[in-house]
Amino acid sequence: MGRVNRVAAAAAYGGGGIGLAGALAALLLVGQARLARRIIPLAEAPPPRCDGRYGTEYPGEPIRLTLLGDSSAAGFGVDRARDTPGALLATGLAERLHRPVVVRSVAVVGSTSAGLVPQLELALAWRPDLAVILVGANDVTHRVRVPVAVANLAATVRLLRAAGTGVVVGTCPDLGTIRPIQPPLRWLARQWSRDMAAAQTVAVVEAGGRTVSLGDLLGPEFAASPETMFAADRFHPSAMGYRAAAAALLPTVIAAAGGRTPSGVPVAGDGVRSLAQAAAEAVDDAGTEVSGARVAGQERGPAGRWADLRHRLRTRVERPRDPVEPAVVEEGEAA
Repeated sequence: MGRVNRVAAAAAYGGGGIGLAGALAALLLVGQARLARRIIPLAEAPPPRCDGRYGTEYPGEPIRLTLLGDSSAAGFGVDRARDTPGALLATGLAERLHRPVVVRSVAVVGSTSAGLVPQLELALAWRPDLAVILVGANDVTHRVRVPVAVANLAATVRLLRAAGTGVVVGTCPDLGTIRPIQPPLRWLARQWSRDMAAAQTVAVVEAGGRTVSLGDLLGPEFAASPETMFAADRFHPSAMGYRAAAAALLPTVIAAAGGRTPSGVPVAGDGVRSLAQAAAEAVDDAGTEVSGARVAGQERGPAGRWADLRHRLRTRVERPRDPVEPAVVEEGEAA
């Protein structure tokens, strides 16, 4: 249970701080970090805008979907709007629920969790039905303390939920899969990423949202085919990489929208446990959903908040059909 206790402590008290040993390691690895930053090019142009209406062939009131977070939410690394997470998730959601989906992204390349504050203001003004948040990688690379990062994330989730918005958070990816980051910095980046993801899971579920662990989702694919899963900078996902991430997120997004996901064959390990235990387990298995649960009508048990852990079946995600016209929205839906 030691690991579970560390997860809970990281979320509540900042157990993710680097400490003396971590500080010494960080000093020794400054040169490596600077080298990695030189290898990974800076953004020269903004990602394509995904804002617009998808599933126009379906009738009914459109679902309003907003994306908040960093470059992974914005879709940096691809050239076409249809390859961004916003377009992919909107198309999959429209196809599954047979309703149109209107998307607005307020994500900002390079954002840390603190950057969610101005993004939240824009999102709430639009009154979204659903919000997908992808953030955490820049908190790790900038060594933002875990409690500081998750406090900003939790506040964002709470305010969105108070406004009636369903929230799905893709937790921090495993930066140890990024090849421009070399050992031993890569090994530290992996542990820092996992600590951040586990703490995010606890904070988000406590705030009323759902999480999907992204972890090393692209790790095996990167090892087998790095030229197709990652963009030219070898840091951000390629179009195929974003499709893999969207496939992991989509079942939970559908569930948050009130839709039914394929039940399939029950997966060993699914079920209710303490939130800290669920967070620790989700870190080890990319694509795992964690949400709040009740046992005998109670949200909390002896070990704290109850949580439901599910290995959601990944839904196949197709690229939106051409032509995608991200600027075409109903009057008044996107200012």
